Amino acid sequence: MSEEATADTNEFERERVPESALLGLKSFVGQYAGEHCAGTELMIGPLFVAAGVSAFDLVVGLIVGNLLAVLSWTFLTAPIATRVRLTLYYQLEQICGRHLVTLYNLANGVMFCFLAGAMITVSATAVGVFAEFPMPELDDRYPNSVGWVLSVLAVGSVISIVAAYGYKTVAKFANIAAPWMVLVFFVFGIVALAQFITVTGVKVHSAGDLWDLAKTTIWKGGAPLKGQVKFTFWHVMFFAWFCNIAMHIGMADLSVFRFAKKSWYGLATAAGMYVGHFMAWISASLLYAYQLHVDPTNTKVLPGPLAYKAAGITGLICVIIAGWTTANPTIYRAGLAFQAVMPNRSRFTVTLATGAIATTAGLFPALAMKLLDFVAIYGLILMPMGAIILVDHYLIKRLGLTPNFAQRTGETFNWAAGLTWFLTLVACSAAVYYFGGDKKFFVSLPGWFIAALLYITLSKWWQGRA
Repeated sequence: MSEEATADTNEFERERVPESALLGLKSFVGQYAGEHCAGTELMIGPLFVAAGVSAFDLVVGLIVGNLLAVLSWTFLTAPIATRVRLTLYYQLEQICGRHLVTLYNLANGVMFCFLAGAMITVSATAVGVFAEFPMPELDDRYPNSVGWVLSVLAVGSVISIVAAYGYKTVAKFANIAAPWMVLVFFVFGIVALAQFITVTGVKVHSAGDLWDLAKTTIWKGGAPLKGQVKFTFWHVMFFAWFCNIAMHIGMADLSVFRFAKKSWYGLATAAGMYVGHFMAWISASLLYAYQLHVDPTNTKVLPGPLAYKAAGITGLICVIIAGWTTANPTIYRAGLAFQAVMPNRSRFTVTLATGAIATTAGLFPALAMKLLDFVAIYGLILMPMGAIILVDHYLIKRLGLTPNFAQRTGETFNWAAGLTWFLTLVACSAAVYYFGGDKKFFVSLPGWFIAALLYITLSKWWQGRA
């Protein structure tokens, strides 16, 4: 291979990104807009309605929560990324040691498999419209028909094989599909809103009339559907902020922003938050709210039928592609995480096995129907490592301690970091158990401060022993 070709494919996994490889703002705007307007949005939007959210709580909660997410990327993640310019995994290895990072990779890989499984479920609901087999109800936990099982297996197999062949083609297809998907999501919202106006006979002549319709007919608040947690403004705000906590406060996107020329490029995440996590969530929730308005007994949260009623075949194609473009890179990332644990295995084989795990998870509709809960738990599990990285970067040296302790001492397991991760999860889990299950949406904030204090305290003890 020529030197030029090698340079083109070099991802700088274990070195600083050089000046020549840095990217401009446009690259990050496109990436975040495409990544956050995808299959998950088709499940999350309807689940807000199922949670009995009101119009004010939804709209204002999303505005504030997404702003906090953008600021977290901009002022926490991007500055460290552009100073250190290392991947998350290599930076963690320098702080925590190879063995502890192996545990982190396992946790990360498993979470990615479950997320990909939910996206396989999303695509399978579109296949169900064509094949006309029974599909899961909102409170179903297990597969409810042979057709459902065969659909998930078929979709999961295709996605897994493509992911195993490599990320480059997947990424190119996602970039091509993203602008079209954004447009279709917008159409979903417009069509559903027009259907509401037609059915109710409400005259909408101003923004005030539209807001009245939203408050009284679309997002009415009230009791949640069976098995769902009641969502208030605080639930919406914290969910919007923390649904990507693993990426910003948890520092996973150090790997992305290490290529940014400037730290303020973190503002590019607004393209994903307000296109995907605002417009697309609201559009998807409009589809489900209209379904409930027409037939209150039809509580199924199935993106395929919802999209088909709004946009016909175009809607179904969008559902399949949205799930596909999300699950493919997710399985690929999970495969890389697992391969780091089993370096002697080929990436192709490991990725296929990872896809099999994700497909098996996709058979169980409870995972997708409880996606709000899963995303909260996913972020909680990975959040403490973000606190460790931030404290190690900004505070450890000022406190007279050694940053990048594992790298400097040759340790393979930094017990200060390992105990911080474990004790933070124990404390947060105890809080959820004691104060109620819906607190899983809130505990990551105090949990982050607990992790930071624990890491400082335990580092003084562990480094003192060393």
